[in-house]
Amino acid sequence: MFKLISKLACVALALLAVAGVQRASAQGKVKLSKCVDKALIAAQKAQQAKNWGECVSQAHAAGAVATRTAEDNYYINEILGFCLVRENKLAEAFPALKFTVDSGRLSGDTLASRVRALAQISYQLKNYEEAIAFGNRAIALPGGADAELYTLVAQSMYLKGDNKGARDFLNKLVASQERNGQAPKEQTLQLILSTCIKMKENACITSSFEKLVSHYPKEEYWKNLVVTLLNAGGNDRTMMQIYRLAAEVNSMNGPNYMEMAQIALDQGLPGDAQSAIEKATKSNLITDAREVASSQRLLAAAKTASASDRATLAKQDADAAKKPTGEVDFKVGTAWMSYGQYPQAIAAMTRALAKGGVKNLAEAQLMLGIAYYKAGNAAEAAKAFKAVKGDATLERLGSLWALRAK
Repeated sequence: MFKLISKLACVALALLAVAGVQRASAQGKVKLSKCVDKALIAAQKAQQAKNWGECVSQAHAAGAVATRTAEDNYYINEILGFCLVRENKLAEAFPALKFTVDSGRLSGDTLASRVRALAQISYQLKNYEEAIAFGNRAIALPGGADAELYTLVAQSMYLKGDNKGARDFLNKLVASQERNGQAPKEQTLQLILSTCIKMKENACITSSFEKLVSHYPKEEYWKNLVVTLLNAGGNDRTMMQIYRLAAEVNSMNGPNYMEMAQIALDQGLPGDAQSAIEKATKSNLITDAREVASSQRLLAAAKTASASDRATLAKQDADAAKKPTGEVDFKVGTAWMSYGQYPQAIAAMTRALAKGGVKNLAEAQLMLGIAYYKAGNAAEAAKAFKAVKGDATLERLGSLWALRAK
């Protein structure tokens, strides 16, 4: 679980200073009953001596006076709450502090600090309903809405089992921060992810990882994100593009590479097939005896096809350039790319898009972006990825590649 920083020192500072009760009473600013006044003066002296137990005892004595007034009750709870907090007796301090907040006597920064302190104390006491109530109350006060307080409320919702409420609450915060050009805290995005996992909502999990890689592009987040895409599956053309990104972020296992190789062979891209098996083998991802045998057969087929393909690729490129439409140019471009020949791939794909007639424009723009990215041209890659339109999955992959290219 995520740790919320709430120091008791902050709680203590949030309480009103009560050292002036005796002086204020003597000046006529506070009208306390005689018996109450005597006990509170004793409580105050104990407080000044940091004798918190005696302070609490005297405050309780004042609270036992039958004839006490509303004024008496306010200052009794004021001193009692302060001393109990200093004793670290938060459960006992809570009612006294709540009394002062509900008294109507506090305002401005003092009220905001006290309400915030009650939200923090409630959270530490695992009284999540009160933490949510006081947290929302603090957020509603001027200057009260900050990321830590939003997190406290959301964590309280999460811990009481309201995952949807916590997610929606934090999503509003994140949207607001992003509109204002602020980066959400990593802890906030992690908590949203946790709610999605609890609810077993795959789309929510995927979008949460996308937010994390957008603001905190750690390899672990990239890997987990791509795993969600792999698990979602798709047709062979879609899976080939998912595998390209998964290979980029090292989120592939042996069977993934073998399937990628088979799809690549089926699509006439033996260079990609060969690279997939060789990378899996080098990374020791294929160890099962049967998988090793299958991978070696795939590799042999890929090498044979690659040798033949590469020998004629320049001629294929020249022939494609003469055609009136760009579909063949695009296919040649993907072939160049499969062998790591990125300048040639970019030239052929650019030619294809300029001519028109490409069957899958979204895929063509995505592949052009990847070629630019691999060639080290992040600016042109970003333009190409932004132009991926018309296919929801490919658009998402284009956005992820754009993040990767930053």
